[in-house]
Amino acid sequence: MRNLLRDSRLRRIGLLHGRCVLLFVLLSCPTPDFHAAAQQQTPSPQTDSPSQEPSGEMAVKDEAATTKMAEAAQFRVNVRLVLARVVVRDSDGNAVGNLRKEDFELFDNGKSQVISNFDVEHLSSSQFQPASVRGTTEVQPGSPKPAERPALDPAFPARYVAYLFDDLHLTFESVSRVRDAAEHRIDRMNPGERIGIFSTSGLTVADFTDDRAKLHEALKRLGPRPSKGGEINKCPDINLYLADLIINKNDPEAQQTAVNEYVNCSAGMTTAAPANVAMNANSLVRGLAMQVLQVEGQDSRTAIAVLKDAVRRVSAMPGQRTLVLVSPGFVTPELQYDYNEAIDRALRAQVIINSLDARGLYVIIPFGDASERGKPDVDVAGQPFTPSSHAALDMQKASAESEIMATLANATGGIFFHNNNDMDEGFRRVGEAPETYYLLGFTPANLKPDGKYHSLRVALKVHGKYDLQARRGYYAPHHAMSDAEQDKREIEDEVLSMEELHDLPVALHTQFFKASDDSAKLTVLARVDVKRLRYKQADDRNQNDLTVVTAVFDRNGNFLQANQKVVQMRWRSETLQNKLASGITLTTHFDVKPGHYLVRVVARDTEQKLMSAENGTVEIP
Repeated sequence: MRNLLRDSRLRRIGLLHGRCVLLFVLLSCPTPDFHAAAQQQTPSPQTDSPSQEPSGEMAVKDEAATTKMAEAAQFRVNVRLVLARVVVRDSDGNAVGNLRKEDFELFDNGKSQVISNFDVEHLSSSQFQPASVRGTTEVQPGSPKPAERPALDPAFPARYVAYLFDDLHLTFESVSRVRDAAEHRIDRMNPGERIGIFSTSGLTVADFTDDRAKLHEALKRLGPRPSKGGEINKCPDINLYLADLIINKNDPEAQQTAVNEYVNCSAGMTTAAPANVAMNANSLVRGLAMQVLQVEGQDSRTAIAVLKDAVRRVSAMPGQRTLVLVSPGFVTPELQYDYNEAIDRALRAQVIINSLDARGLYVIIPFGDASERGKPDVDVAGQPFTPSSHAALDMQKASAESEIMATLANATGGIFFHNNNDMDEGFRRVGEAPETYYLLGFTPANLKPDGKYHSLRVALKVHGKYDLQARRGYYAPHHAMSDAEQDKREIEDEVLSMEELHDLPVALHTQFFKASDDSAKLTVLARVDVKRLRYKQADDRNQNDLTVVTAVFDRNGNFLQANQKVVQMRWRSETLQNKLASGITLTTHFDVKPGHYLVRVVARDTEQKLMSAENGTVEIP
């Protein structure tokens, strides 16, 4: 799975509701930006290479560790690979895990594609548990040799679940239901889990933690946070769905329905004849619809923006990752590109999005309930009568609000829990990952970077009654990605994975020295057997470049620091054969406090583009 691309960058976003903005700080937590530091040529220290290394045969570009927040970054689509996560279920709803690449067909805009990448993933609770550190040593003051001590594994988390509550659209009634169910879910969280609480308003936030008290406290702050949409004149009562039909889609039936309602609701507000009222109704309706699009549409735009940043946030965690959208649903006028961008980011970061409909089991009451003004279709003189009604539009609106949640879940291999009042069961199911999913990748032929939408269809060649969940399309990129950008992203992606790879001969070792009770120096050594690498012959030298990234995470999996070294090797043949039998050792130092840490070293060469990834855990008392 190492070739799956994972967008690891975060950005700050402002939540605009016509009121004071709140920076969604925790969605912009420090993440690896290994190329942010200016590259500089530095002399190779003794710990960066063997003492017998001849001058001029190896150079090390050392990029300083970074802990600053990543700046705003535009998401880039890899034009060479399009991914589709597919969950296949049988007639009983069980995931099917014994299919092969030959059993699938994939179509891009109706044209059959060659499936170039195929992976089947069987998830288990222990899959992403890191191995214990190899040979952790503590350097004692005055000791000529470091004292060996047993390796410790502080049971770092295997799964991260981000709950994103859409408090911009939740009602008081639905907040109460989902809050209670979320409380029960937190009480039952597993030791290997970390849970984060986020909201689309940005006013309810708890970063990933296993501290139940902090999570419960965050849920207590959860409440409806609607925009000023409720202040808009409700005669006629134009919602965002209806406004979208009137303005963006120029739907004459929707326009007439709003006109008819205006004539009906304004009957007691004016002495003018209905026919005269109707003459000015069209312009009034369009003006009001435009206002609704601007004001209430901001909530949808903000919700999608926060969703994308929530995907970024959970993408930065090293392990199995799930994002749960808890919402009554919302309409997304002209936002298809934006939420497809979130889907693409989730797919490349191996983030599964599950959705829970906070409305539960609901029905549409024709013409509203007893508390609402009746909304009959009125046959107004001079106005064409259409069969559309608010009752029919309300049903369409409810369906449109659910569509975004169904699309997010289906496209990323998640589940959509809806039409069910058992919120405890809902939170149990959306907190889990599918037992098995398939990841299909293909390279579109002659794909133009024009930003256009491409429809996708995944089908099975095998016979039987199966249900397939897969993304329905993707957008072409706006610009092409260079080979350098591609290599950079793949390295960053692998740092944020928990899998271990052993394609290159790299070994990990750590040491630490406590300078005081509250500070320590953590040293990470990566030893590379350079004789086993392949080299390009040029200028009577064996040439290859090796990129080594060392990253440190805390016990909750939050990224702390990283350092990148680019080793430019230009060995003479006699050096390789006679003087480098023990390999070279790259040393990286980190200033840390006592605690539990996850250390990850990722190495990649330029000649074969092979990669190794080693995990280690260390406790500094």
